[in-house]
Amino acid sequence: MEALFRYSKSSSVSSLSSISLFRRCFSSAVAAELSSPTTTTFPFNLNHNLPRKDPKDRNVQWVFLGCPGVGKGTYASRLCNLLGIPHIATGDLVREELASSSPLSRQLSEIVNQGKLVSDEIIINLLSKRLEAGEAKGESGFILDGFPRTIRQAEILEEVIDIDLVVNLKLREDVLLEKCLGRRICGQCGKNFNLASINVKGVNGNPGMSMPPLLPPTHCMSKLITRADDTETVVKERLQVYNEKSQPVEEYYRSRGKLLEFDLPGGIPESWPKLLKVLKLDDFEEKLSAAA
Repeated sequence: MEALFRYSKSSSVSSLSSISLFRRCFSSAVAAELSSPTTTTFPFNLNHNLPRKDPKDRNVQWVFLGCPGVGKGTYASRLCNLLGIPHIATGDLVREELASSSPLSRQLSEIVNQGKLVSDEIIINLLSKRLEAGEAKGESGFILDGFPRTIRQAEILEEVIDIDLVVNLKLREDVLLEKCLGRRICGQCGKNFNLASINVKGVNGNPGMSMPPLLPPTHCMSKLITRADDTETVVKERLQVYNEKSQPVEEYYRSRGKLLEFDLPGGIPESWPKLLKVLKLDDFEEKLSAAA
């Protein structure tokens, strides 16, 4: 288990050349026939034997997986604040593009409103631009939220970036649906909140679960908006798409010894300390609190 918690990355990842290579080579990789995902090779080679820094001098490069609405953004954001690294959510990258006047925004709007997955090419181009921008600002390390969603994406990512750990957040589907329907975004500050007050009984061996709402401050309350894709029909479609296309990614990382599965026991007050303990970060948080 200790091998999972390598707080960082290889020195090759911090170069803009690797990220640029990521973007340039994608079009060639995606055009190739992928008859066997587990044996696919890509038209470039990277040195995976570069010297690694001492763990205490390195940052993390983690991925958060999980069904739509499970809380990837909430927990990834909290961990990023704790560790001092950027939280990169592909969903946010898509929404930023949607809010722009770029030619891509209209195409993205149709895809998102139908609850479909955005294409690999679009996501990878958005992600590579974000990584390049972060590198230029001196960012070190990150937590990816919402990517990769397919084995093809995971394979391309694996060739370029040394992912240390993949955290798979899990939550029963009936609770997921309630959470998604309760999500709201502040139209001014852009922060995420949830109005759903969940209190479900244990059935069929599943324990009961309570989750209090994540309410906004007073100044945000009147500015809350509902995402266009947070309707019952679209949410169910998204969950189905995830089950069909994205769950194999879990097995991809499990077979590489990088997957950590975490069943959320409840809301943030109950789940957060348990997640920190599993990640061996509980002592780290206590030290930071003591030094504050």
